[in-house]
Amino acid sequence: MKSEKEKAKEGLLYDANYDEQLLRERVKAKDKCYELNSLRPLNAADRERVIRRLFGKTGENFMVESPFWCDYGYNIEIGENFYSNVNCVILDGAKVTFGDNVFIAPNCGFYTAGHPIDAERRNKGLEYAYPISVGNNVWIGAHVCVLPGVTIGDNAVIGAGSVVNKDIPANVIAAGNPCKVIRAITEEDKQKYNRR
Repeated sequence: MKSEKEKAKEGLLYDANYDEQLLRERVKAKDKCYELNSLRPLNAADRERVIRRLFGKTGENFMVESPFWCDYGYNIEIGENFYSNVNCVILDGAKVTFGDNVFIAPNCGFYTAGHPIDAERRNKGLEYAYPISVGNNVWIGAHVCVLPGVTIGDNAVIGAGSVVNKDIPANVIAAGNPCKVIRAITEEDKQKYNRR
């Protein structure tokens, strides 16, 4: 018989609200988040240590501003030069993977968890979790919400306030609710902020 954690890993409905193992693991992660959020910003070494204990994988260079919250932590993997600004929330019932050079603005959420539409199963504490993948060199604007199962391609820019409910390809600017591709990133964009 599969554990609830195994069901979650396979993308099946699982008991997130009443399973003792998952409840313990979430409390453990929340305790680490509390520790991180209680540390002074100048205490960089201890902040880094807590993140390395919390996340499943980290690069050498990263910054996670406080406050930060997640469900389990071990399902979060970050690449090199990862930066998340304040009030980032990652509900990592499934894997949440970030590539290199990912910049996340304030108040963003990455939510692998979802719930059945029908109230009967939802009220039993059942949910599903689908992985989220963010490529390399991605910039995510303020107040972006990334939903279960989404992949964001390399070099993409996601505009502030977007609700990303479908995959976004590489090398584009996308925004809106629901988030849609606005246009490709061009050579002209490389020149936009040059001072002469």
